[in-house]
Amino acid sequence: MHDKVVIITGASSGIGRALAFEFAKRGAKIVVASRSGVSDPELNKISSSILNVRTDVSREPDCASLIQQTVEKFGRIDILINNAGISMRALFSEVDLGVIRQLMDTNFWGTVYCTKYALPYLIESRGSLVGVSSIAGYKGLPGRAGYSASKFAMQGFLEVVRIENLKKGLHVLIACPGFTASNIRNVALSKDGTSQGETPLDESKLMSAHQVAVFIIQAIEKKKERLILTTQGKMTVFLNKFFPKFMDKMVYNHMAKEPNSPFK
Repeated sequence: MHDKVVIITGASSGIGRALAFEFAKRGAKIVVASRSGVSDPELNKISSSILNVRTDVSREPDCASLIQQTVEKFGRIDILINNAGISMRALFSEVDLGVIRQLMDTNFWGTVYCTKYALPYLIESRGSLVGVSSIAGYKGLPGRAGYSASKFAMQGFLEVVRIENLKKGLHVLIACPGFTASNIRNVALSKDGTSQGETPLDESKLMSAHQVAVFIIQAIEKKKERLILTTQGKMTVFLNKFFPKFMDKMVYNHMAKEPNSPFK
């Protein structure tokens, strides 16, 4: 990864921030894309080759500017990691449709916009295109209609990009971390679009953002097409292929046990 130019969206916290630190330790040139655009003093101690770009991935002009500024600064793009994302927790029958639209704009369209403008440079460098998805992109999670929909859409989109560029040397990785200790659930949206505030999960029992970042980088190095993390995540994907009706009940029961679950 030494001297590779890496763009990471949603890089100010969680998995994105952990990825930035891990790439910095490996000598990469990092573009930190976040809505704040504020530099991270701790990250700056590790590397001087960092570009901070204020980016709201739900806005196409922001994504175009992100790619343009990267090329102007470093002259190339080797890796694009579409990590920016938001979640939700509410029954579909009760949720404001604006919440669904907001998740699609960030999780799906943000990936589409950034990929569209970065693709020529990634093909030129025979680089890697990464989407940080979720097990929710394989199995619909009750109470997360907008989140699952956006991740299913992201995965379908990235599969198409991979197939269309099979003979051009482009590497496409779909990474599904499973439940991870990050702030995505703390800032998840409720049915009316306000912040959920508190995560319903015990973060101490989840895989850390650092662990996820290391696994993703290893998958990029090995040119893997898919990465599914955690035993629970792997079992969910595997069993859903053969026993989807059984998994419907299992997922329902699991989510119903969450504190303050929207359904019982």
